[in-house]
Amino acid sequence: MALNCAPPVLNLNLKLWNKHPQTHFFVAKRSSKATAICGRNALRRSRSILASDDGFKMPFLRSAAKPNLMKVGASSDEAESFSSETTEQEDFSWSSVFLPFVFPALGGLLFGYDIGATSGAAISLQSPELSGTNWFNLSAVQLGLVVSGSLYGALFGSIIVYPVADFLGRRRELIIASLLYLSGGLLTACSPGLGVLLIARCLYGLGIGMAMHGAPLYIAETCPSQIRGTLISLKELFIVLGILLGYFVGSFEISAVGGWRYMYGVSAPIALVMGLGMWSLPPSPRWLLLRAVQGKGPLQEYKEKAILALSKLRGRSTDDKTSEKQIEETLVSLKTTYADQDSEGSFFEIFQGSSLKAFIIGGGLVLFQQITGQPSVLYYAGPILQSAGFSAAADAAKLSVVVGVFKLLMTGVAVLKVDDLGRRPLLIGGVGGLAISLLLLTAYFKFLGGYPLVAVAALLLYVGCYQISFGPISWLMVSEIFPLRTRGKGISLAVLTNFGSNALVTFAFSPLKELLGAENLFLLFGAIAILALVFVVVYVPETKGLSLEEIESQILK
Repeated sequence: MALNCAPPVLNLNLKLWNKHPQTHFFVAKRSSKATAICGRNALRRSRSILASDDGFKMPFLRSAAKPNLMKVGASSDEAESFSSETTEQEDFSWSSVFLPFVFPALGGLLFGYDIGATSGAAISLQSPELSGTNWFNLSAVQLGLVVSGSLYGALFGSIIVYPVADFLGRRRELIIASLLYLSGGLLTACSPGLGVLLIARCLYGLGIGMAMHGAPLYIAETCPSQIRGTLISLKELFIVLGILLGYFVGSFEISAVGGWRYMYGVSAPIALVMGLGMWSLPPSPRWLLLRAVQGKGPLQEYKEKAILALSKLRGRSTDDKTSEKQIEETLVSLKTTYADQDSEGSFFEIFQGSSLKAFIIGGGLVLFQQITGQPSVLYYAGPILQSAGFSAAADAAKLSVVVGVFKLLMTGVAVLKVDDLGRRPLLIGGVGGLAISLLLLTAYFKFLGGYPLVAVAALLLYVGCYQISFGPISWLMVSEIFPLRTRGKGISLAVLTNFGSNALVTFAFSPLKELLGAENLFLLFGAIAILALVFVVVYVPETKGLSLEEIESQILK
């Protein structure tokens, strides 16, 4: 018979009692022998105990306390179901979470801006009249290197960040990313020749790799759990905003001599704002406590830094004891979680146990995000809309803005619903819609060429479904699914998987199109989308409303 290892003192919420008046609770008086047997397992079950009766909300930094409340004669499943209803959420003001979100999110905006600006810059750079250079006559390979230079830099950046992410911390990583964005943008705008331009593009890409790793980490670790999905999905919205901004600047500067320099140079002041903003923010309190538990510095010093960081993030005075209580309880949680493990994970720990399970979920999502054909489908946006007789399709810049606005609107839907409906419903519905849209595109190219509105509907369905599913939720799941111990390494590996698969799809598209034909290529993407749907249904859990520690203890174990 299992011992009841419940905490000896339980503060019962009056509202909860009113909700279940028929329920009777008991707390077994534990002997010293029972305590010895329960030991650390009791701490792991409870994680933390409410320290006072003043009714302050449960902290965002730890698992919500779930005392082992047992209904007399109830099964353990009933007890677990009931205890899940006791989770309380942190009180917060939106003004206090705005800056810790918006400055990291600028890293995503700059990633999107590069995508949008490059579409116009590639045209400007090759124009004899508008390039403003004597080396405008680029070969296909040279142009491909210019366009994909930032992608290669992002790949390299995600490799670099793997071993150093936990050492740098989320804040410093984003500051370095902003410096790389700034130097890459300025050097690109001032490039005297192709060689310097390619180096600058790779430098900017290094910033992308670091920002796409650090931004979701910092946001996830500093925001209240009840709005984590909304904020990380909003980061995806910032990427789409960046794409739109790049399209807009490109259409505005497309007729200027040397316009490509202005298109790329606009990123520099945004990067400067990002860097200054991150400099003004504190480190992630979770990261500080993890370093303390790993023995990377004096425990008391790191704890005090974490208290100050949390107080600054939440706009509290240093005399407010709420932050101290939250940090103390989180520290107990971390100590009990990692008491039986080495102080710091090994390089290959990501491929073991709960970390491997998390990587299968997160890495699988970002892999399917790319290999379901997202870059390739958008490649056909122009021809599809032109075949439907849309006059705006004759203007590539205006067409891009139209598609970008639709992407923005659908991402807004995901932002509004991700913490309401949850991750799984949006993923299942969105990926299912992707499969349907790809099969419709296949039918259009095979049988329905005379009905261009079918192709237009399929294109918009694809864009919309992608933006409510893989677009924002893949990165949301990646940011929250990994255990704290391996979160830095796990996310960097997921970023590497994302950019690696992106490169694979981008460069395999042309030969596959020639080998299979457009109709069979979209059929292949449709089959992969069906496989992705099966993966989501079978492997991807629901994490809505759970703190990061609850995800680790309840889903990954």
